[in-house]
Order: sequence, then structure tokens, then C-alpha cells
Amino acid sequence: MRLNLSSQIDIQPVHGENIWLNGDIEWTPRLLRSALAWLSCKLGKSLLKLTDKDYRENGLAPLLGIYGSAYDVNIRVFNDLQHTITGWPGGKPDADDTDRPERAYPYPKRIVVFSPHPDDDVISMGGTIGRLVRQNHDIHIAYETSGNIAVNDEEVIRFMHFVNGFRSLFLSGTAAEEVSRTYKSIKKFLSEKKEGECDSRDVLTIKGLIRRGEARTACAYNRIPKDHIHFLDLPFYESGKVEKLPMGEDDVRIVERLLSDIRPHQIYIAGDLADPHGTHRKCTDAVLAAIDEAKSRKEQWLDDCRIWMYRGAWAEWDIENIEMAVPISPEELRMKRNAILKHSSQMEFAPFLGNDSRLFWQRAEERNRATAKLYHDLGFADYEAIEAFVEYHPL
Repeated sequence: MRLNLSSQIDIQPVHGENIWLNGDIEWTPRLLRSALAWLSCKLGKSLLKLTDKDYRENGLAPLLGIYGSAYDVNIRVFNDLQHTITGWPGGKPDADDTDRPERAYPYPKRIVVFSPHPDDDVISMGGTIGRLVRQNHDIHIAYETSGNIAVNDEEVIRFMHFVNGFRSLFLSGTAAEEVSRTYKSIKKFLSEKKEGECDSRDVLTIKGLIRRGEARTACAYNRIPKDHIHFLDLPFYESGKVEKLPMGEDDVRIVERLLSDIRPHQIYIAGDLADPHGTHRKCTDAVLAAIDEAKSRKEQWLDDCRIWMYRGAWAEWDIENIEMAVPISPEELRMKRNAILKHSSQMEFAPFLGNDSRLFWQRAEERNRATAKLYHDLGFADYEAIEAFVEYHPL
């Protein structure tokens, strides 16, 4: 079993290096899209307004020799990008899907969204999840880790106060005594906890319960049924420390069982491998290894399954890589924000916001709006926001 498959994902930006200015190159569709997006943004012109003169004055004259004119290149790349835009991320039934990123059938589709932490689903593709639900797809959310280390001690104390109050109001006898003992033990541990000290197993359990509750609330807001919410609690994460255990076969087997049970037509996974603590990468490796195992066993469901990668709080796909762009309306963006805000422990005091001072909902909105603005600047409709995806093809 291969357990480090994210190294197979070779999706690097090409436009930043402007390699087309360095002499003879092979003009792949991806490089062509990158070059024209660069030229369009540099000159402040939409794609279809670029001229032969613009090409000659900016080092892209060879394209005129290959394609004949600026118009021919412009329309080629314009059509290429236009075909990435869809309001039907699960495919549009009874429609010609020749130039659509997703096939029309089967409809409705069984879909699994893998979320490394209990909020990455709504941060990364909350608008698309809402769209898939409204378009009647059978969507499952799989939370790969408990996310327990990303909860502040203050949240534990707040919930413990509630539990102790509940005990005094509604419990008696042995049950009340047991809750009281646990409450005092946890309170004592937290009061004596030293900086950098690992949490006790009881504290980690409570922190995991807090995040489960938030995830369930966000799913309920998005109308995901309870039996379609899966908490995988992959073992590699449960070190109790920022430094995680190696991802291994136990993690992969858990993912395999879920996929075998659901037999999805679509899978969404994290492509945000820049996650500073490496959890996203390990979660993605676990899913890809499980898919690799299913492929080696020739499981039939995989023949009719497409795998889409999203990005979240840390980065966005470069324009040359985007294969599906899902427009998000102002109302849908508001709903996405509301779903993110259901994860209250991850708002202002989340311990792993990183060097970026923006909250997760702010990062997501600004990223989605920036993607929409880029498409608009290139000459497409003026959408409020766009969530972008790249298709992954198993080797």
C-alpha cells in the first residue's frame, strides 16, 4: 500500500515565473491559459479585447504564429475558461454535458465530502455543499479528525460549567456524584496546567465533543441528515500534540470502509496541502491511498466516480489549474458564512489561526470574491463569489 500519494499531485503555478518569455517552450493548454491571464491582468483588459499588438509588445508574439491572430488565441482560452463555470457541481440532468466539468448522470449522485478538520467543509466549499443539497444529491460529510487540539481551554471550562449546572438541576445519586468528581478533576487539571503541557485524555475528549457538536449544528443548518455525518477520528491525529503521528494503514482502512459503504459518484478532498500543521496532507494521503486500494481491487463504483480537490483557508487554485468554478450568489455566500460561524470555538480565539489575522470566514469570503473578480476581469459575468476545484485522476 502506498501511503504518501499527495506527492502525485503536481499542481504548481506557472504564471508567476512567466516562463513563456524564456524562449522556445511547449504551449500546453494550461500554460496558454496562464499566459493569457497574465497578459490580461497586466494590461487591465478582458481576454477578448487583447490585440496582436498586445501580444507582440509583451513577449507573446510566437502565439500569433501558432494560432494566426490574437482573436483566435483569445477565443480559445475564453471558451476553455467558460467551460469551467457551472452552477451544477453535481452535473445538470437532462442537459448536454459535453462542455461541462461534471457529467449529467447518474442523478442524483451519492457524494462524500472529506473534511480534515470539523470546519474545513464549510470553509472550503460551503457554497457548493449548499448547492448540492438544493439540487437533491445524496451528500455525506466525513470529518477525518476530531480537531480536539484546536480548542481553547476556556471553551472546556465554559462547557464544564454548563455540565455542572445541569448536574445540580437534573441529576441525583451516583450519576450526579460521578459528574461532580469528573468536573472537579478536570477543573483541577486545567488550573494546574503548565504552558505547553499536553491535555489529559478527558480534556481532549471534551474538546472533541465540542467540535462534533459544532459540526452537527453546521450540517443541520445545511440540511445534511444526521446519518450522513461521519466522524472518522483517524488515529494519526490523536497524539494530543501539534506534532501528529505518521499516517498509516489503520487510517486508510477507516476511509476504505466508508467508501465501500457509500460507493460514491463524487468525492471531494482537501487539496490545500499548505496547511501549516500537515493535517490536510495526511488526510488527503489517507483518502488517496484508500482510492488506490479500491482501484487495485477493481471495485466497480470507482469506475463511475470523479474526485474533486478543493482549497480552503490557506490558498486558492491558480487560474490555469481550475477545472470547475461554482458561482456563489450573495445569499449563498451569507449562508456559507453562517455555517462557518456555527463553529464558534474556531472564531476569535482559535489557537491555530496562524500569522493571518483574519478569521476563517473572512479568509474564505475574500478568497471566493477574489476568484470571482479574476473571472470578471478576464471578461466573464460579475459573480459575487466563486469556489474553485481541480479534478484528481488516480494513477
